[in-house]
Amino acid sequence: MGRSSKTYRLLPELEPDTVGVLQAATRVLAGVALRSLDVLDGAVTLPQFRMLAVLSGLGRARCVRVARALGLEASTVTRLAGRLVAAGHVTSGSEPGHRGVVTLGLTASGQHLVSQVAAWRQQELGRIIQQLPPAGRMQVTTALRQLVEAAGEGYGTISRSLVPV
Repeated sequence: MGRSSKTYRLLPELEPDTVGVLQAATRVLAGVALRSLDVLDGAVTLPQFRMLAVLSGLGRARCVRVARALGLEASTVTRLAGRLVAAGHVTSGSEPGHRGVVTLGLTASGQHLVSQVAAWRQQELGRIIQQLPPAGRMQVTTALRQLVEAAGEGYGTISRSLVPV
């Protein structure tokens, strides 16, 4: 991978602390996301969990649609799915009338893994936010809602450059 020669500068109208605090919050949230996989005790790898999470959102879907959602090639998704099928977390099939079209879906076991991670994340985020006084919780909620709105729809969707959490 080549390095970009583009130079990025902080916008002068921003408070000096603003970006630093956002970067620290990003590390906290990424830490919660990564640590949440520990509840699975190694049942799946991070890339495999990504696929399970995408399938949880999509439901049964064509392999190419899953690949697009993950920012991967279809052949990579097929290999990844093969391991998850063997482990009993994903089902693989074909579309009626289109035997060459591979579809993927979660099994109850796969959905259970996704649910475990989601529950742990919710509990951990709750634990962290409860350490703030009620007024602080309200301020954080308002500020984060505004940040999400400012970033725009789809900013956090999967792309090749995003860390797969």
